[in-house]
Amino acid sequence: MKLENLDELRVALACAETGSLTASAARLHTSPAAASAALKKLEARLGARLFERSTRSMRITAEGELFTAYARRALDLLDEGQAQLREGDAQLMGTVRLAAPSDLTRRVLLDWLDDFLAAHPGVELQLAVSDSLSDVVRDQVDLALRYGELDDSRLVARRLLTTRRVLCAAPSYLARHGTPRHPSELSQHECLSFVVRGRRLLQWPFTRSDGRESLSVRVHGRRSADDAEIAHRWALAGHGLVCKSEVDLHADLASGALVRVLPDWQGLTMPLYAVLPSNRFVPARVRALIEALAQRCQQSGMGLDGSGPAPASLPSTP
Repeated sequence: MKLENLDELRVALACAETGSLTASAARLHTSPAAASAALKKLEARLGARLFERSTRSMRITAEGELFTAYARRALDLLDEGQAQLREGDAQLMGTVRLAAPSDLTRRVLLDWLDDFLAAHPGVELQLAVSDSLSDVVRDQVDLALRYGELDDSRLVARRLLTTRRVLCAAPSYLARHGTPRHPSELSQHECLSFVVRGRRLLQWPFTRSDGRESLSVRVHGRRSADDAEIAHRWALAGHGLVCKSEVDLHADLASGALVRVLPDWQGLTMPLYAVLPSNRFVPARVRALIEALAQRCQQSGMGLDGSGPAPASLPSTP
């Protein structure tokens, strides 16, 4: 696309974000007629309809969602390059849109992200915290952190570490209700569940450390949440047993606020990935954040294998 057509991209992005041609024109300091003409030229050049328009509203199409996701990253790269030329150095500039699980964010990432922003004052962070599975293209994020194996082989990802779910409870709960000695005894206990990838996690698999026995236990309890961090808080308050990522529980297990239950049994093993929408148009600031997170994961000692993250699978900086 020629440089003179970049204004058309900016009109498309503004329409995607505001859902209004009039609002988009006002944001870009142009007239609605000029914005409409630019959008029509872009659609004609692409041979695709990006928006469904009526006299009162406009709705982005599936083709529009796909195209504007790439257009946003392309413009981000151009803005970053211009900012570096103005600054005369290689200072990182621009916004990183990061999606991450709730408990991981609050228990681990916040301090790491603070350190990253302090080291790179030209970077802005837009953080989306949710246990819902983020679609990195549809949700228009630059980077998403995900537990578990990836369902889509087309995604570009880097493994940051491998962890497993750990069964634990507060000492106050165990003092009142006793400590289970076998996973089958969990049916007699209050178990705190939460939603994983849109599904309430009620089947808890375990394998004995010597590998001689494996089973999956269906649990129940009076408390369930769509936010794993809430289940974590309930466990700290002594309301029941929780089975979740050892990374999220690391600090509370170390302090004794939570106690490991059934230490001879292992929960589900799962990787933590940094996921990108594409291996193209990866801004330097996004690449730098991935490297910073990988380094902190390696230094934390929270991974199972102790070997740190897998080698980077990302291409060199454009």
